[in-house]
Amino acid sequence: MDIIVSNASGEPIYAQIASQIKGAILAGELGEGESLPSIRALANDLRISVITTKRAYAELEEAGFIDTVQGKGSFVAGGNLELLREERLRRVESLLSQAVAEAASAGIAPEELHAMLDLMAEEG
Repeated sequence: MDIIVSNASGEPIYAQIASQIKGAILAGELGEGESLPSIRALANDLRISVITTKRAYAELEEAGFIDTVQGKGSFVAGGNLELLREERLRRVESLLSQAVAEAASAGIAPEELHAMLDLMAEEG
């Protein structure tokens, strides 16, 4: 799992980490029960504070994406398929909302936008 943090980003580092791990889980790159790097190991790899990685993991656990077992580590949460599906639906809705706004500003009619989406869905 590759996590990239940017000091130039306006987003806090812990949020960047949490967002990238959540994205990997939603994309299926990290499967149910899969082990995450320890908080200390991830902090060392990224050359950041252990407190920062701990906050990212705490956020992910609070949102139901990971489970932490004392003395064993953190793992991708299981049984939250509905939660993951809802998160993915919200993500798709957000992207579609952006597409609708962009289409409207470009003068693209809803019918044209539907046709474009249908064509893209067929291709891929």
